[in-house]
Amino acid sequence: MKKILIASSALVAVTFAGQAQASEPIKLSVGGYMNQWAGYADQEVGDRNNAFQSDTEIHFKGSTILDNGIEVGAVVELEGETSSDQVDEQYLYINGNFGRIEMGKNDSAADSMQIVAPAVGPVGINDGDLDIWVNAYLIDTTIPTGDQNRVTYFTPSLGGFRAGVSFADDSNRNGATEVGGSTSYNNTNGSGDNIVSGALEYTGDFNGISLGVSAIGENWGEGNLVGGGLNVGFGNFTVGGSYSHTDDDYGFSEGSSDPDDTDQFDIGVSYEMDAAAVSLTYGYAEYGNGSRGDGTGEISTADLGLAYTLGAGVAWKSSVFWFDDEVDGAEDNDGYGVVTGFALTF
Repeated sequence: MKKILIASSALVAVTFAGQAQASEPIKLSVGGYMNQWAGYADQEVGDRNNAFQSDTEIHFKGSTILDNGIEVGAVVELEGETSSDQVDEQYLYINGNFGRIEMGKNDSAADSMQIVAPAVGPVGINDGDLDIWVNAYLIDTTIPTGDQNRVTYFTPSLGGFRAGVSFADDSNRNGATEVGGSTSYNNTNGSGDNIVSGALEYTGDFNGISLGVSAIGENWGEGNLVGGGLNVGFGNFTVGGSYSHTDDDYGFSEGSSDPDDTDQFDIGVSYEMDAAAVSLTYGYAEYGNGSRGDGTGEISTADLGLAYTLGAGVAWKSSVFWFDDEVDGAEDNDGYGVVTGFALTF
């Protein structure tokens, strides 16, 4: 029996080795984006931030198709400007009729599958760049756990439905520190809670009306985050929004070590015609994990976004934004700003 097992193992190894040799070797391609913005912001609290902002990433991607039809690939994203980890995301993926598996440092399933309100400008409302230009809480109805070592599985799309689930064994992330501490992510020791993330989405088209719906959830230790989003497209218009609720014991807080519940949403509409697009988006948050005062307060913000495609991979974008951030235990801040510039993709 032992000889039979050894012979069988050798046969399997030779079979897979033959498949690997028959497939094309992985060759990396280079892509990414570069955003260069110029703007002016006026606010009640704090000095005016820099007049120029940059956001650049270089992406290295490669894949191969095995003889059994399964695709295996890799993605490495290099930050153009960073004060911490030079590599943003890096992960391996496997695609097949069974769905998609990702392993490495990447966003969670809930983060990547959440649907939010349409916005075409450079500032935006949801997980945008508001806190780069002014001192304000940043609305984010997606999951703020960042890129960290995890495994994620996405099902195939069945009748428009698709599900995803992720598991991470460390609550730290690139350049982050623990709540109430100073231990940085070290890629080795898991010093936090296990993170389980899940999402379900539906996309469909009904006589020219497109529909996108998402439901997300994430458990981090003793805390939970739940939310969802909806987008409806008809003609050149898209209308939609999103919402999320975070329990006070979720444990992700830049301010208070015992944050209150956080509820936040965004809603907006966009119109696209040929190379031009315009959007108007509003967001609101009653937050318990802010970064000023005792970390609680509420914010309202609006953004008028403009975008015009000048050519392949070249777009001119602008935003006119307003915000009102009322912070408990600190001076309220409000103001406005104008940002314009170019977005390149390659």
